Amino acid sequence: MKKLPHVNRLITKEATFQQTTVKVCMHVRGIARTDERVMREAIALKEVDFAVTILDIEDNITRPVEEEIRGVHVKHVMRPGWLKPACFKPLRLILSMKKLISTTVKLIQTPADVYHAHDDNALVACYIAAMWHKSFLIFDAHEFPLKDVAYKRWLSTLLTRLFTFIIRRCSGIITVSPPIAQEIRNLYRVSNVSLVRNIAVYQKPLNSDRLRQLLNLRSDTHLALYQGNLEDNRNLDTLVRAGTFLEKNIVIVLMGKGVGSTQARLESLIASERVDERVKIIPPVPYAELLEWTASADIGLITFSPNYSTSIRLCLPNKLFEYLMAGLPVLASPLDAVAELLKTYDVGWVVPSLAPSDIGAAINAMLADSTAYMRMRRNALEITRHELCWEKECQRLIYLYQSILEKRNA
Repeated sequence: MKKLPHVNRLITKEATFQQTTVKVCMHVRGIARTDERVMREAIALKEVDFAVTILDIEDNITRPVEEEIRGVHVKHVMRPGWLKPACFKPLRLILSMKKLISTTVKLIQTPADVYHAHDDNALVACYIAAMWHKSFLIFDAHEFPLKDVAYKRWLSTLLTRLFTFIIRRCSGIITVSPPIAQEIRNLYRVSNVSLVRNIAVYQKPLNSDRLRQLLNLRSDTHLALYQGNLEDNRNLDTLVRAGTFLEKNIVIVLMGKGVGSTQARLESLIASERVDERVKIIPPVPYAELLEWTASADIGLITFSPNYSTSIRLCLPNKLFEYLMAGLPVLASPLDAVAELLKTYDVGWVVPSLAPSDIGAAINAMLADSTAYMRMRRNALEITRHELCWEKECQRLIYLYQSILEKRNA
Protein backbone atom coordinates (compact mmCIF):
# COMPACT_ATOMS: atom_id res chain seq x y z
CA MET A 1 0.00 0.00 0.00
CA LYS A 2 1.28 3.43 -0.90
CA LYS A 3 2.59 5.49 1.99
CA LEU A 4 0.96 8.84 2.66
CA PRO A 5 3.47 11.61 1.86
CA HIS A 6 4.82 14.02 4.47
CA VAL A 7 3.81 11.75 7.38
CA ASN A 8 6.98 9.92 8.31
CA ARG A 9 8.93 13.11 8.95
CA LEU A 10 6.56 13.93 11.83
CA ILE A 11 7.48 10.84 13.82
CA THR A 12 10.51 10.67 16.05
CA LYS A 13 12.72 7.59 16.15
CA GLU A 14 11.36 6.69 19.57
CA ALA A 15 7.75 7.04 18.40
CA THR A 16 8.43 5.00 15.25
CA PHE A 17 9.86 2.22 17.39
CA GLN A 18 6.78 2.26 19.62
CA GLN A 19 4.36 2.34 16.71
CA THR A 20 5.37 -1.09 15.50
CA THR A 21 3.52 -2.58 18.47
CA VAL A 22 0.84 0.02 19.21
CA LYS A 23 -2.70 -1.32 18.87
CA VAL A 24 -5.57 1.05 18.10
CA CYS A 25 -9.21 0.07 18.39
CA MET A 26 -11.66 2.47 16.75
CA HIS A 27 -15.37 2.22 17.45
CA VAL A 28 -18.21 3.69 15.42
CA ARG A 29 -21.90 3.07 16.08
CA GLY A 30 -22.59 2.71 12.38
CA ILE A 31 -21.22 1.07 9.24
CA ALA A 32 -17.48 1.67 8.97
CA ARG A 33 -17.13 0.71 5.30
CA THR A 34 -19.40 3.59 4.26
CA ASP A 35 -17.99 6.14 6.72
CA GLU A 36 -15.19 7.86 4.83
CA ARG A 37 -13.88 9.76 7.85
CA VAL A 38 -13.49 6.59 9.89
CA MET A 39 -11.82 4.73 7.03
CA ARG A 40 -9.48 7.62 6.14
CA GLU A 41 -8.25 7.92 9.73
CA ALA A 42 -7.81 4.17 10.13
CA ILE A 43 -5.86 3.90 6.87
CA ALA A 44 -3.67 6.90 7.78
CA LEU A 45 -2.70 5.25 11.08
CA LYS A 46 -2.11 1.90 9.43
CA GLU A 47 0.17 3.60 6.88
CA VAL A 48 2.55 4.55 9.70
CA ASP A 49 2.52 1.04 11.19
CA PHE A 50 -0.17 1.19 13.86
CA ALA A 51 -2.16 -2.04 14.23
CA VAL A 52 -5.71 -0.75 13.67
CA THR A 53 -9.00 -2.54 14.30
CA ILE A 54 -12.44 -1.01 13.81
CA LEU A 55 -15.49 -2.23 15.71
CA ASP A 56 -18.71 -1.18 13.99
CA ILE A 57 -22.37 -2.16 13.65
CA GLU A 58 -23.21 -3.93 10.39
CA ASP A 59 -26.66 -4.31 8.86
CA ASN A 60 -25.68 -6.77 6.13
CA ILE A 61 -25.74 -10.15 7.85
CA THR A 62 -24.28 -11.88 4.77
CA ARG A 63 -20.90 -10.27 5.45
CA PRO A 64 -18.32 -12.08 7.62
CA VAL A 65 -18.15 -11.15 11.28
CA GLU A 66 -14.54 -10.06 10.76
CA GLU A 67 -13.00 -8.88 7.49
CA GLU A 68 -10.34 -6.71 5.88
CA ILE A 69 -11.76 -3.53 4.33
CA ARG A 70 -9.31 -1.42 2.31
CA GLY A 71 -6.49 -3.03 4.28
CA VAL A 72 -8.02 -2.36 7.72
CA HIS A 73 -9.25 -5.11 10.06
CA VAL A 74 -12.94 -4.60 10.86
CA LYS A 75 -15.00 -6.49 13.45
CA HIS A 76 -18.77 -6.28 13.14
CA VAL A 77 -21.56 -6.36 15.66
CA MET A 78 -24.21 -7.95 13.42
CA ARG A 79 -27.41 -6.16 14.41
CA PRO A 80 -29.40 -4.83 11.38
CA GLY A 81 -32.24 -3.40 13.50
CA TRP A 82 -29.85 -1.27 15.54
CA LEU A 83 -29.26 1.17 12.68
CA LYS A 84 -32.91 2.22 12.50
CA PRO A 85 -33.86 4.89 15.06
CA ALA A 86 -36.69 3.95 17.41
CA CYS A 87 -39.56 6.45 17.41
CA PHE A 88 -40.80 5.53 20.89
CA LYS A 89 -38.47 7.29 23.37
CA PRO A 90 -38.52 4.62 26.14
CA LEU A 91 -37.77 1.98 23.50
CA ARG A 92 -34.94 4.17 22.20
CA LEU A 93 -33.43 4.24 25.70
CA ILE A 94 -33.67 0.45 26.06
CA LEU A 95 -32.07 -0.05 22.65
CA SER A 96 -29.27 2.37 23.56
CA MET A 97 -28.51 0.33 26.69
CA LYS A 98 -28.40 -2.89 24.65
CA LYS A 99 -25.99 -1.26 22.21
CA LEU A 100 -23.82 0.01 25.07
CA ILE A 101 -23.57 -3.37 26.80
CA SER A 102 -22.91 -5.34 23.62
CA THR A 103 -20.30 -2.97 22.18
CA THR A 104 -18.56 -2.55 25.54
CA VAL A 105 -18.12 -6.32 25.84
CA LYS A 106 -16.76 -6.50 22.27
CA LEU A 107 -14.34 -3.63 22.93
CA ILE A 108 -13.05 -5.21 26.15
CA GLN A 109 -12.49 -8.40 24.13
CA THR A 110 -10.33 -6.34 21.73
CA PRO A 111 -7.31 -5.22 23.79
CA ALA A 112 -5.70 -2.01 22.55
CA ASP A 113 -3.24 0.66 23.61
CA VAL A 114 -5.56 3.40 22.34
CA TYR A 115 -9.37 3.38 22.07
CA HIS A 116 -10.69 5.86 19.53
CA ALA A 117 -14.39 6.74 19.88
CA HIS A 118 -16.03 8.11 16.74
CA ASP A 119 -18.77 10.45 17.97
CA ASP A 120 -20.41 10.80 21.36
CA ASN A 121 -22.57 7.65 21.09
CA ALA A 122 -19.40 5.52 21.03
CA LEU A 123 -17.62 7.33 23.86
CA VAL A 124 -18.95 5.57 26.96
CA ALA A 125 -18.18 2.08 25.65
CA CYS A 126 -14.65 3.14 24.64
CA TYR A 127 -14.12 4.81 28.01
CA ILE A 128 -15.04 1.61 29.89
CA ALA A 129 -12.75 -0.46 27.65
CA ALA A 130 -9.91 2.04 28.07
CA MET A 131 -10.28 1.96 31.85
CA TRP A 132 -10.45 -1.85 31.82
CA HIS A 133 -7.19 -2.15 29.89
CA LYS A 134 -5.58 0.99 31.36
CA SER A 135 -5.28 2.41 27.86
CA PHE A 136 -5.48 5.85 26.28
CA LEU A 137 -8.80 7.26 25.08
CA ILE A 138 -9.43 9.55 22.09
CA PHE A 139 -12.78 11.18 21.38
CA ASP A 140 -13.49 12.09 17.75
CA ALA A 141 -16.45 14.51 17.50
CA HIS A 142 -17.74 14.37 13.93
CA GLU A 143 -20.15 17.19 14.82
CA PHE A 144 -21.16 19.24 17.85
CA PRO A 145 -21.50 16.77 20.78
CA LEU A 146 -24.81 15.81 22.38
CA LYS A 147 -26.85 17.46 19.62
CA ASP A 148 -29.54 14.75 19.77
CA VAL A 149 -30.13 14.68 23.52
CA ALA A 150 -33.88 15.12 23.73
CA TYR A 151 -34.94 13.04 26.71
CA LYS A 152 -36.46 14.28 29.93
CA ARG A 153 -34.57 17.04 31.68
CA TRP A 154 -33.16 14.83 34.42
CA LEU A 155 -31.83 12.34 31.88
CA SER A 156 -30.36 15.05 29.68
CA THR A 157 -28.60 16.49 32.73
CA LEU A 158 -27.27 13.06 33.67
CA LEU A 159 -25.96 12.40 30.15
CA THR A 160 -24.33 15.82 29.98
CA ARG A 161 -22.58 15.29 33.30
CA LEU A 162 -21.43 11.81 32.28
CA PHE A 163 -20.11 13.17 28.98
CA THR A 164 -18.30 16.01 30.78
CA PHE A 165 -16.73 13.56 33.22
CA ILE A 166 -15.43 11.34 30.41
CA ILE A 167 -14.28 14.01 27.98
CA ARG A 168 -12.07 15.57 30.65
CA ARG A 169 -10.33 12.22 30.98
CA CYS A 170 -9.58 11.78 27.30
CA SER A 171 -5.95 11.76 26.22
CA GLY A 172 -6.96 13.55 23.04
CA ILE A 173 -10.05 15.16 21.53
CA ILE A 174 -10.56 15.60 17.79
CA THR A 175 -13.20 17.57 15.94
CA VAL A 176 -14.01 18.81 12.45
CA SER A 177 -14.22 22.62 12.55
CA PRO A 178 -12.48 25.47 14.43
CA PRO A 179 -15.75 26.82 15.96
CA ILE A 180 -16.70 23.37 17.30
CA ALA A 181 -13.19 22.98 18.74
CA GLN A 182 -13.53 26.32 20.52
CA GLU A 183 -17.00 25.50 21.85
CA ILE A 184 -15.74 22.19 23.26
CA ARG A 185 -12.86 23.99 24.96
CA ASN A 186 -15.19 26.58 26.48
CA LEU A 187 -18.07 24.29 27.49
CA TYR A 188 -16.07 21.41 28.96
CA ARG A 189 -12.94 23.31 30.06
CA VAL A 190 -10.51 21.12 28.12
CA SER A 191 -7.48 22.24 26.17
CA ASN A 192 -6.41 19.12 24.28
CA VAL A 193 -8.66 19.60 21.24
CA SER A 194 -7.17 18.90 17.81
CA LEU A 195 -8.63 19.90 14.45
CA VAL A 196 -8.88 17.16 11.81
CA ARG A 197 -11.26 18.32 9.09
CA ASN A 198 -13.35 16.12 6.77
CA ILE A 199 -11.07 16.59 3.78
CA ALA A 200 -10.88 14.07 0.96
CA VAL A 201 -7.77 12.36 -0.39
CA TYR A 202 -6.47 14.49 -3.25
CA GLN A 203 -7.60 13.64 -6.77
CA LYS A 204 -6.53 15.41 -9.93
CA PRO A 205 -9.16 17.63 -11.61
CA LEU A 206 -11.60 15.70 -13.77
CA ASN A 207 -13.47 16.63 -16.93
CA SER A 208 -16.96 15.20 -16.68
CA ASP A 209 -20.47 15.72 -18.00
CA ARG A 210 -22.20 12.88 -16.17
CA LEU A 211 -24.96 14.95 -14.58
CA ARG A 212 -26.08 16.53 -17.85
CA GLN A 213 -25.97 13.15 -19.60
CA LEU A 214 -28.03 11.50 -16.87
CA LEU A 215 -30.61 14.29 -16.88
CA ASN A 216 -30.56 14.64 -20.67
CA LEU A 217 -29.71 18.36 -20.48
CA ARG A 218 -28.10 20.58 -23.09
CA SER A 219 -24.34 21.05 -22.82
CA ASP A 220 -24.77 24.78 -22.14
CA THR A 221 -27.02 24.18 -19.11
CA HIS A 222 -25.47 25.41 -15.84
CA LEU A 223 -25.82 23.14 -12.79
CA ALA A 224 -25.94 24.17 -9.13
CA LEU A 225 -25.35 21.01 -7.10
CA TYR A 226 -26.29 19.95 -3.58
CA GLN A 227 -24.81 16.57 -2.68
CA GLY A 228 -25.42 14.72 0.55
CA ASN A 229 -28.31 13.22 2.48
CA LEU A 230 -31.74 14.67 1.81
CA GLU A 231 -32.68 15.57 5.38
CA ASP A 232 -34.98 18.06 7.06
CA ASN A 233 -32.09 20.00 8.61
CA ARG A 234 -30.51 20.79 5.22
CA ASN A 235 -32.98 23.56 4.26
CA LEU A 236 -33.58 21.88 0.89
CA ASP A 237 -37.15 23.13 0.57
CA THR A 238 -35.69 26.63 0.16
CA LEU A 239 -33.56 25.41 -2.75
CA VAL A 240 -36.67 23.97 -4.38
CA ARG A 241 -38.49 27.29 -4.03
CA ALA A 242 -35.42 29.11 -5.36
CA GLY A 243 -35.94 27.26 -8.63
CA THR A 244 -38.66 29.76 -9.54
CA PHE A 245 -36.07 32.55 -9.66
CA LEU A 246 -33.40 30.86 -11.78
CA GLU A 247 -32.46 31.89 -15.28
CA LYS A 248 -33.71 29.51 -17.98
CA ASN A 249 -30.35 27.80 -18.55
CA ILE A 250 -29.75 26.97 -14.85
CA VAL A 251 -30.84 23.81 -13.01
CA ILE A 252 -30.50 22.88 -9.32
CA VAL A 253 -29.59 19.22 -8.74
CA LEU A 254 -30.16 17.51 -5.37
CA MET A 255 -28.05 14.32 -5.31
CA GLY A 256 -28.28 12.09 -2.27
CA LYS A 257 -30.05 9.52 -0.17
CA GLY A 258 -33.50 10.39 1.10
CA VAL A 259 -33.82 10.22 4.90
CA GLY A 260 -37.27 9.53 6.27
CA SER A 261 -39.99 11.21 4.25
CA THR A 262 -37.86 14.19 3.19
CA GLN A 263 -37.47 13.17 -0.45
CA ALA A 264 -41.20 12.56 -0.88
CA ARG A 265 -41.98 16.00 0.54
CA LEU A 266 -39.39 17.63 -1.73
CA GLU A 267 -40.85 15.89 -4.78
CA SER A 268 -44.32 17.07 -3.79
CA LEU A 269 -43.00 20.62 -3.36
CA ILE A 270 -41.32 20.52 -6.77
CA ALA A 271 -44.66 19.59 -8.31
CA SER A 272 -46.66 22.22 -6.42
CA GLU A 273 -44.12 24.96 -7.21
CA ARG A 274 -44.01 23.82 -10.85
CA VAL A 275 -40.22 23.80 -10.95
CA ASP A 276 -39.72 20.26 -12.26
CA GLU A 277 -37.62 21.71 -15.12
CA ARG A 278 -35.51 23.77 -12.69
CA VAL A 279 -34.95 21.33 -9.79
CA LYS A 280 -33.95 17.67 -10.19
CA ILE A 281 -33.51 14.95 -7.56
CA ILE A 282 -31.20 12.02 -8.29
CA PRO A 283 -29.98 9.14 -6.08
CA PRO A 284 -26.55 9.01 -4.44
CA VAL A 285 -23.56 7.58 -6.29
CA PRO A 286 -20.74 5.36 -4.96
CA TYR A 287 -18.15 7.40 -3.09
CA ALA A 288 -15.38 6.19 -5.39
CA GLU A 289 -17.21 7.88 -8.29
CA LEU A 290 -18.44 10.93 -6.39
CA LEU A 291 -15.81 13.46 -7.49
CA GLU A 292 -16.43 12.67 -11.15
CA TRP A 293 -20.13 13.44 -10.71
CA THR A 294 -19.37 16.55 -8.66
CA ALA A 295 -16.99 17.87 -11.32
CA SER A 296 -19.80 17.85 -13.88
CA ALA A 297 -21.63 20.65 -12.00
CA ASP A 298 -20.74 24.36 -12.03
CA ILE A 299 -21.23 25.47 -8.42
CA GLY A 300 -21.73 23.70 -5.08
CA LEU A 301 -24.51 24.57 -2.63
CA ILE A 302 -24.45 24.60 1.20
CA THR A 303 -27.48 26.67 2.18
CA PHE A 304 -28.22 25.24 5.63
CA SER A 305 -30.02 27.54 8.04
CA PRO A 306 -27.59 28.65 10.79
CA ASN A 307 -30.58 29.06 13.12
CA TYR A 308 -31.55 25.40 12.88
CA SER A 309 -29.10 24.25 15.58
CA THR A 310 -25.67 24.92 17.05
CA SER A 311 -24.36 21.84 15.25
CA ILE A 312 -25.49 23.18 11.87
CA ARG A 313 -24.17 26.70 12.53
CA LEU A 314 -20.70 25.43 13.44
CA CYS A 315 -20.40 22.65 10.86
CA LEU A 316 -17.70 22.30 8.22
CA PRO A 317 -19.17 19.52 6.01
CA ASN A 318 -17.15 17.18 3.84
CA LYS A 319 -19.18 18.25 0.79
CA LEU A 320 -17.46 21.65 0.97
CA PHE A 321 -14.04 20.10 0.39
CA GLU A 322 -15.41 17.76 -2.28
CA TYR A 323 -16.88 20.72 -4.18
CA LEU A 324 -13.56 22.57 -4.02
CA MET A 325 -11.51 19.56 -5.08
CA ALA A 326 -13.76 19.23 -8.12
CA GLY A 327 -13.16 22.92 -8.93
CA LEU A 328 -16.63 24.14 -7.96
CA PRO A 329 -16.99 27.59 -6.40
CA VAL A 330 -19.39 27.36 -3.45
CA LEU A 331 -22.52 29.32 -2.60
CA ALA A 332 -23.20 29.03 1.13
CA SER A 333 -25.31 30.44 3.91
CA PRO A 334 -23.54 32.32 6.74
CA LEU A 335 -22.31 29.24 8.62
CA ASP A 336 -19.39 30.28 10.83
CA ALA A 337 -16.66 27.90 9.65
CA VAL A 338 -17.84 27.64 6.05
CA ALA A 339 -18.05 31.40 5.57
CA GLU A 340 -14.58 31.89 7.08
CA LEU A 341 -13.01 29.33 4.75
CA LEU A 342 -14.70 30.74 1.64
CA LYS A 343 -13.49 34.22 2.55
CA THR A 344 -9.96 33.13 3.43
CA TYR A 345 -9.33 31.33 0.14
CA ASP A 346 -11.70 33.32 -2.12
CA VAL A 347 -13.48 30.18 -3.34
CA GLY A 348 -17.14 31.14 -3.04
CA TRP A 349 -19.87 33.53 -1.99
CA VAL A 350 -21.91 33.78 1.19
CA VAL A 351 -25.56 34.64 0.70
CA PRO A 352 -26.76 36.69 3.72
CA SER A 353 -30.46 35.94 3.19
CA LEU A 354 -32.04 32.51 2.82
CA ALA A 355 -35.13 33.83 1.07
CA PRO A 356 -35.68 31.71 -2.07
CA SER A 357 -35.57 34.81 -4.27
CA ASP A 358 -32.18 35.83 -2.83
CA ILE A 359 -30.72 32.34 -3.25
CA GLY A 360 -31.96 32.20 -6.84
CA ALA A 361 -30.54 35.66 -7.56
CA ALA A 362 -27.18 34.69 -6.00
CA ILE A 363 -26.94 31.56 -8.15
CA ASN A 364 -27.75 33.62 -11.27
CA ALA A 365 -25.17 36.30 -10.38
CA MET A 366 -22.46 33.83 -9.49
CA LEU A 367 -22.75 32.07 -12.84
CA ALA A 368 -23.08 35.34 -14.79
CA ASP A 369 -19.81 36.84 -13.47
CA SER A 370 -17.40 34.74 -15.50
CA THR A 371 -14.30 36.61 -14.32
CA ALA A 372 -15.02 36.08 -10.61
CA TYR A 373 -16.19 32.53 -11.29
CA MET A 374 -12.97 31.49 -13.04
CA ARG A 375 -10.85 33.15 -10.32
CA MET A 376 -12.66 31.19 -7.60
CA ARG A 377 -12.41 27.98 -9.63
CA ARG A 378 -8.63 28.39 -10.02
CA ASN A 379 -8.28 29.14 -6.32
CA ALA A 380 -10.28 26.03 -5.40
CA LEU A 381 -8.17 23.73 -7.57
CA GLU A 382 -4.92 25.25 -6.31
CA ILE A 383 -5.74 25.20 -2.61
CA THR A 384 -6.98 21.60 -2.65
CA ARG A 385 -3.79 20.50 -4.38
CA HIS A 386 -1.49 22.02 -1.76
CA GLU A 387 -3.47 22.75 1.41
CA LEU A 388 -6.98 21.30 1.66
CA CYS A 389 -6.19 17.64 1.01
CA TRP A 390 -6.13 14.61 3.29
CA GLU A 391 -2.44 14.00 2.61
CA LYS A 392 -1.73 17.17 4.60
CA GLU A 393 -4.67 17.07 7.01
CA CYS A 394 -3.83 13.58 8.28
CA GLN A 395 -0.58 14.94 9.71
CA ARG A 396 -2.66 16.47 12.52
CA LEU A 397 -3.97 13.01 13.40
CA ILE A 398 -0.51 11.45 13.32
CA TYR A 399 0.88 14.26 15.45
CA LEU A 400 -1.82 13.67 18.09
CA TYR A 401 -0.99 9.97 18.26
CA GLN A 402 2.71 10.78 18.43
CA SER A 403 2.05 13.05 21.42
CA ILE A 404 0.13 10.30 23.19
CA LEU A 405 2.94 7.82 22.58
CA GLU A 406 5.44 10.24 24.02
CA LYS A 407 3.30 10.44 27.17
CA ARG A 408 3.34 6.64 27.38
CA ASN A 409 7.10 6.56 26.96
CA ALA A 410 7.49 9.18 29.67
